[in-house]
Amino acid sequence: MFDIFIKTHFSGGHHLREYPGNCERPHGHNWKVKVTVRAHELDQLGMGIDFKVLKQQVNAVVDELDHRDLNEHPSFQDCNPSSEHIARYLFIQLKSVLTTERYQLHSVQVRETDSSGVIYYGA
Repeated sequence: MFDIFIKTHFSGGHHLREYPGNCERPHGHNWKVKVTVRAHELDQLGMGIDFKVLKQQVNAVVDELDHRDLNEHPSFQDCNPSSEHIARYLFIQLKSVLTTERYQLHSVQVRETDSSGVIYYGA
């Protein structure tokens, strides 16, 4: 098996509703995102998935969050736009476009800082 990944990022604002502290106030982050696809076999060129394809699919979804107030995004109306929920959102959006007979979406990592983040593996 091969784990193929790309890293990207997006900037956005949010606040955590009912949070007992500073994060309840509007603030922003430069979220770092790592998307990993697990390939069970390689194609005729020796690739699990072309990095170009992986980047295109991921960027199409991440761009929807970039420079936005995430609390206004339809997917975060009923839940806080926490790193956990953002990772799950990205995973759900990417799962169908990053799954074939040869490979499948394995995980989405979202980090608010270099030292704190979350990895979502799906259900």
